[in-house]
Amino acid sequence: MTVKTNVKLIEEARAWLAADPDADTRRHLQQQLLQLESPTLREDALAQLRAQFSGFLEFGTAGLRGKTGPGPSCMNRVVVGAAAAGIGAWLDEHGHAGGKVLIGYDGRWKSDEFALETAEILAGQGFEALLTVDMTATPLVAFGTRHFGCVAGIVVTASHNPPQDNGYKVYLGDGSQIIPPTDGQIAAHIQNFPPETLRSMKRSQDYALVGDELQDAYTSHAATLVPDDAPRDVVWVHTAMHGVGSKPMRAVARATSFPAAIEVPEQAEPDADFPTVAFPNPEEKGAIDLAVALAKSQNADVVIANDPDADRCAVATHIDGRWRMLTAEERAALVG
Repeated sequence: MTVKTNVKLIEEARAWLAADPDADTRRHLQQQLLQLESPTLREDALAQLRAQFSGFLEFGTAGLRGKTGPGPSCMNRVVVGAAAAGIGAWLDEHGHAGGKVLIGYDGRWKSDEFALETAEILAGQGFEALLTVDMTATPLVAFGTRHFGCVAGIVVTASHNPPQDNGYKVYLGDGSQIIPPTDGQIAAHIQNFPPETLRSMKRSQDYALVGDELQDAYTSHAATLVPDDAPRDVVWVHTAMHGVGSKPMRAVARATSFPAAIEVPEQAEPDADFPTVAFPNPEEKGAIDLAVALAKSQNADVVIANDPDADRCAVATHIDGRWRMLTAEERAALVG
């Protein structure tokens, strides 16, 4: 890298520092800038800055997803604010001005703060923002988008990514996840909200809070999908993989008169560090080892595992004398 390039990078970082409203990411960036003054730390600090300022985090069909931290290539309040404003601008452009937008979040670091930032910006744009009062599974937000008559739904989550990541999933009013060309159109609007505009962006605390009514509506609908005469004599183990899946699974099991799950205690409640798994994806090798061990000890029939935002479901059972994960095709056939 040339001296000129490094100077430009440092100037961009300092401009970001002035725009960033988050004390944590400001502190992080300030430490990196201080490290530039140390001969032994300078090159590492420059390498980190290059990674964090290598372009705006790409917005695609999965929304946003990346490491939390300062800079346009990471997940932070500046990037989230621009994304929220861009989504609002796209909704305005497509005739949805003033409509309802449901916003939920998972148990990852900063998810609640990113969700609040989104609600305040969308409310400031004149939308009827609905913010869940607590961590919420992604399928509930997709369901709630239709249930509450929303024009869009947003979930702050990095799904099954590593602990240092966070992200942003976007759903349209019919409860479907965005696809091309919508993702590209939203991305173009996001570019109209550079970091220096964030502090002056209009915000409003005139958003509504959504509590148990979302879970209750989802549970009631799920209960209609199980025939009264369906057999219910099953012993099952569930793991939420340190995510938000336990609460809805418990509620649906009660409503459908299935026995309560035998839960993997170390993984039943949200933990942003995911301490018992190397990678919080239930389909990864070794991710459900604790669940299978518990199933064996309890002579269970089946293991059901969710990823941290509970929109991915893996199933394992004992076939031909051994426990194994069902393939995607097998799960699809059973659901069908």
